Order: sequence, then C-alpha cells, then structure tokens
Amino acid sequence: MTMTRPDTRTAGERADLLESLTVHRGFLRQTARGLTDEQAARRTTVSELCLGGLIKHVAGAERQWLEFAVDGAAAMQTDPAEWGGRFRMGPGETLAGLLDEYDRVARRTDELAATLDLDVSHPLPSAPWFAPGARWSVRRVLLHVIAETAQHAGHADIIRESLDGAKTMG
Repeated sequence: MTMTRPDTRTAGERADLLESLTVHRGFLRQTARGLTDEQAARRTTVSELCLGGLIKHVAGAERQWLEFAVDGAAAMQTDPAEWGGRFRMGPGETLAGLLDEYDRVARRTDELAATLDLDVSHPLPSAPWFAPGARWSVRRVLLHVIAETAQHAGHADIIRESLDGAKTMG
C-alpha cells in the first residue's frame, strides 16, 4: 500500500492543496492498515458505514469531482439506485483492490491538479443541496475533495476504534 505524493513540479497554492489532500488520504488509508477483508467490510456502529465502503466512496467521489472539474455537470450523473452500494464493499471486492483503485484515482487527481487552470469553473448540477445557478472552480472542487476526505477519515477512525480499539488519529 502506497500513498500518492504530490507532483514535485507543483508549487505554491497547488502544492499546498495537494499536500493537504495527501495528508488526509494518508489518515484514511491508515485506518485500514492490517485489516482483513472481513474486518474492512464489517459495520461497527449504528451507521451503515464500514472502512472498505468509506474508502470506496471517497475514491469514487474524488474521481467524480475531478471529472466534473474537467467536463462539467455531466460528470455528476449517477443512478440513485446505486447510491447505497457506493458505501459498502460488494461481493468480490477486497480491501487491497479498493486501496489500489484509490491509488489510481489519487494519481489521476494529482496529475489534473498539477495542470488544470484552478480558476476554470462549471455550473453545478441541479440538486437541492446546491444553490441554483452556482458554479465551482477547479480550486473549489479540490477544496471540497480535501474536506470530504478529511471528514470521512474521521468517520473511518471511529469505525476502526469500534472494530478493534485502534486509534489512528488520536
């Protein structure tokens, strides 16, 4: 299991954004260290969340938001019936496979963040949680991905502590 590092060609704001994202990715990955597939799939709280499902969700959300940064709102189209499966390990999914996919997504994000114009913006899709007519820049997308990764790393820490007492962030 490797943690993706920011592209060394980046500097300033880009380097700061990527370093922050790398740190929070590392916290999330650390919560899964040493677990079996069964442990990663186990619910340990009243929530439906499990560690493998959180990693799957964060990777998928990061991928989708960076597709939005490139292609706009069309990238945000999803099937609502599939939403719940984005937070659980499905049949045949392994923790190693989910972490490998997260690494692929992270590498692609880092490549895009190093090259995209941070000021380019796209209108957000119509949804009750977005203000009508709102637009997000690539910069705002990266900030959102950082926030989502940090939030879910905290969730993962609680799940891991409930699983076996390990504390990855405290």
